[in-house]
Amino acid sequence: MKAGIERIGFYGGQAFIDIAELAALRNLDPVRMANLLIRRKTVHFPWEDPVSFAVNAARPLLQALQPQQRQQISHLIVASESGIDFGKSLATWIHGLLDLPRRIRLFEIKQACYGGTAALQTALGLLARDGRPDGRALVICTDIARPIPHSYAEPTQGGAAVALLVGPEADILEIEPGASGTHGYHVMDAFRPDADQETGDADLSVLTYIDCLQHAFAAYREALGTVDFRDHFDYLAFHTPFGGMVKGAHRTLMRRLYQAGGADIEADFHRRLAPSLVYCREVGNIYSGTVFLALAGVLASADLDRRRRIGLFSYGSGCSSEFYSGWAGPQAEAALSQSGLAEHLAARRRLDMAEYERVLAANRHSRFGSKDAKIDTDDLADLYQAAFAERGVCVLGGIRNYDREYRDA
Repeated sequence: MKAGIERIGFYGGQAFIDIAELAALRNLDPVRMANLLIRRKTVHFPWEDPVSFAVNAARPLLQALQPQQRQQISHLIVASESGIDFGKSLATWIHGLLDLPRRIRLFEIKQACYGGTAALQTALGLLARDGRPDGRALVICTDIARPIPHSYAEPTQGGAAVALLVGPEADILEIEPGASGTHGYHVMDAFRPDADQETGDADLSVLTYIDCLQHAFAAYREALGTVDFRDHFDYLAFHTPFGGMVKGAHRTLMRRLYQAGGADIEADFHRRLAPSLVYCREVGNIYSGTVFLALAGVLASADLDRRRRIGLFSYGSGCSSEFYSGWAGPQAEAALSQSGLAEHLAARRRLDMAEYERVLAANRHSRFGSKDAKIDTDDLADLYQAAFAERGVCVLGGIRNYDREYRDA
């Protein structure tokens, strides 16, 4: 049975900052900053969290479906490393806010940035087991960073949600059955030890990412037989913490597989992998959904005049990884356009550095573990009015006895 991603939804917040301005504010090395290959990053507000992001990504996608199609959704799987409860799943809040059927399986997956791919593969497996030709699943990847000010990680830490409708009419990406290779082991490269910290060893994280790319692709090739990395895939979409990391990993793999020279590597990067950075460089690392945002970049800017094979590499710190592939054709661009992804990013408000610092300070009030909180927009009233008022987006209204309450702005 053919199956894969039918439609995609996206929410990347209502505001962004310019990375060059952030670098100047923090006195970061401009050469090192340029190598990140990031232009902007999403900034969230105290009235936003992983639940509101997820709802805003999935709601337009669901509203475009016929009632019968909504009833065919039998699984809701949420991928996140930004949970708001150690036991209760994000999926429970999201399920109610999206008014999905009650006869549905709903749960959450956590495995750092690999969680989105784990959720997609789980959805495909459940649908195949169900054996319903019209069965569908909703996968939502939603994450918000805990920025580390005055560090080189800060410019890369974004946030967004990506919603995937998974089913038989795979206009976005038809997953190639059996075409997968995995690799994982324990390593403390990046982690979140408490509610307010993202930390780890940045150099170790880069090395682990490269190691997993090499071994996951080797496992992919072992599963399929003879596969030439340069010829087998028309395009590539990798998990993108920042574009420079993807470019370096691609360079390393090309050297190890083919002893390729600099010019050949650069040409291959720009032909097959650079298209995947189109949207990633506008939001920063969005964790579990990043590989699918990279895929969206390919679909928006690649030549899809015929069916093209796309190789995807998903990596999550800690670590778990997978190299897999799928097919996208001429219908993919039209299916992607329904998401309004490009228009959404273009409509975001630009924050200056003073506004950014105000938002960072205010975000502490709605953090993980808060028992009661009034989400007061007064301190940021100017920004709320400019970016949220009467936009109809889901926002966090308050926290009462640990229960998060949501409303539409």
